[in-house]
Amino acid sequence: MSHPVGAQEPARPKEAPRDAPKEQTQPAKPNPPRASSLDELFERLGKAQSEREASGIATLIERRFSRSGSDTADLLLSRAAEAFGKKDFPLSIELIDRVLALQPNWAEAWYKRATVFYQLDDPVGAMADLHRALKIEPRHFNAWTGLGHILMASDDKARALQAYRKVLEINPQMDDVKTIVTRLSPEVDGQDL
Repeated sequence: MSHPVGAQEPARPKEAPRDAPKEQTQPAKPNPPRASSLDELFERLGKAQSEREASGIATLIERRFSRSGSDTADLLLSRAAEAFGKKDFPLSIELIDRVLALQPNWAEAWYKRATVFYQLDDPVGAMADLHRALKIEPRHFNAWTGLGHILMASDDKARALQAYRKVLEINPQMDDVKTIVTRLSPEVDGQDL
């Protein structure tokens, strides 16, 4: 049985008559909201009107800090956090050392290692790592807070107050730090710095 020649050709789309209305094009979908840059988040943090608002913005900043750009380094740091949670501080240090070998300019890794050193009762190591974190990211308010706590513990109240004031320059709504500054200011401001 044979088919007509035209039946074996691929089907062609029919052309619309010239006077037919053209198809309506779909309106472009709106772009998803652009993620705020770290600078924009810090600007919003400085202008926050309540501790609750500031806390939300600070959480967004901390999430940014917790990403290095390397999946391997991020995974190692999360494992270090698990070890820290289990109080396996030597393993936590070992894992963070590996992170820092991969990402030496990651302020959050230096901050996390400082936290472990502090738990190991090594304030000198902790301070060195906090200074390194702050050299990389001078707006790291958690590192400034940690530095203030270490300085307070070593009875260096004047420098502790400077660190706490730096926290409030970055994040003015931190009520716990405001309380410390309010309590410490009269004691220190009368002393020569």
